[in-house]
Amino acid sequence: MNDTHPALAVAELMRLLVDECDVEWKRAWEVTEATLAYTNHTLMPEALEKWPVSLLERVLPRHTQIIFEINQRLLETVARSWPADMGRLRRMSVIEEGPDKQVRMANLAIAGSHSVNGVSQLHSRLLKTSLAPDFAELWPAKFNNKTNGVAPRVWLLKANPLLAEFLTRAVGEKWITDLDRLRELEPMIRQPAFGAEFLAIKQQNKVRLAELIARTTHIQANPDSIFDVQIKRIHEYKRQLLNVMRIVHEYLRLADDGGDVRAPSTYIFAGKAAPGYWAAKQIVKLIHNVAHVVNHDPRIKDRLKVVFLPDYRVSLAEMIIPAADVSEQISTAGLEASGTGNMKLAMNGALTIGTWDGANLEIRDEVGEENIYMFGHKAEQLAQMRQRGEYRPRALYEQRTGIRRVMDALASNRFCPEQPGLFGWLYYAILDQGDRYFHLADFASYLEASDLVEQDFTEPRIWARKSLFNVARMGKFSSDRAVSEYARDIWGVERILPE
Repeated sequence: MNDTHPALAVAELMRLLVDECDVEWKRAWEVTEATLAYTNHTLMPEALEKWPVSLLERVLPRHTQIIFEINQRLLETVARSWPADMGRLRRMSVIEEGPDKQVRMANLAIAGSHSVNGVSQLHSRLLKTSLAPDFAELWPAKFNNKTNGVAPRVWLLKANPLLAEFLTRAVGEKWITDLDRLRELEPMIRQPAFGAEFLAIKQQNKVRLAELIARTTHIQANPDSIFDVQIKRIHEYKRQLLNVMRIVHEYLRLADDGGDVRAPSTYIFAGKAAPGYWAAKQIVKLIHNVAHVVNHDPRIKDRLKVVFLPDYRVSLAEMIIPAADVSEQISTAGLEASGTGNMKLAMNGALTIGTWDGANLEIRDEVGEENIYMFGHKAEQLAQMRQRGEYRPRALYEQRTGIRRVMDALASNRFCPEQPGLFGWLYYAILDQGDRYFHLADFASYLEASDLVEQDFTEPRIWARKSLFNVARMGKFSSDRAVSEYARDIWGVERILPE
């Protein structure tokens, strides 16, 4: 069961066994638990589905009866381990009590599965300690980790044929089915000619993307600039807003202060917002408005460009990812389960600027801390700040000129002259409503990491070396490894093709 969407499978399998196959309940439950497994894909509590009991009773009355029976037996099990612990019983119950009772689909999925896994090491740890600690304490053996993987034959061989051909010439074809074979690149990485050839391929991909940008948005992106890419679902926790704040900071420094850059940058966004997600749609609007101001300011010239590519889809990602120099993976630490865009981009030689979140940590372990740009607070630090009530965003605003300047620019009409006050809500959400996603807490560290990126980009040999180490050390993040682990540890199936 991938996330809570198919969690009704627990009740449906029990119905089939008990009602249609005349299996007694205890045996049916053993079969159900042995059959089903649950992969959790999110740490956001609001993403864990809750279905109204009233709806289920009307549409699926027998399933509802079965769910209540499952819950009764679950609570009896919990009570045997923790007698009279009413708080634990309430938390673990499949039924959330209240004026309108709801079925907690995550609790149902955990109860009905023999395996519960997260999709990165950090995520799986937080799954046990923060999201479902009671269940992890009751059934510790159920919980495990399966770090995500991505398909190298899609995201490298097909999407980036120029790089794929280059890699095959260097180490042969076996990397296509065994991505770890790219480690054989490492002795060549420090050779200047090898790095130069890699950068020439990257440049061809950037020219191709620049042509697409021009056709799609009529913006002229400079292929010699840093192609800084953030492509993912638009969500507050993924912090496209933090990226925009950094862009506004750079814009003010260049336009108002007469500053300069070591290397020009093109900031490329793409992604979709959920239809009813007002804040996400406002952030999309902000990106477009900032882009309009920056791209039309004659003081900026070609030193800074901002692009939002519409209609994000796989075919567009296959154009963007091979051309990316920088991969923005800047979610609030502790909230991104894993990420797979980070893997696809690194596999194609983009350097990650990232928080201590999701699979960023494992990418860092693989590529080496010198080949990634980590910044910001760690998940434990942010959790402590939340618990102690220590975070004061307005104090940071008052103490730090750079933050105050950016926030004041967003609150003004500078980026919305025709719609006064359009982005004022951001100012109050961050300064007076707690800055739930810690934009200001990580802002200074983000600027420092961005400065290092720009500095390294001006040294082609250094940049090529770092990028190639990312390509060479992505073996762990192949879907081949992930599928093998699921097959071995969860599905209980054996390979039928030869190694």
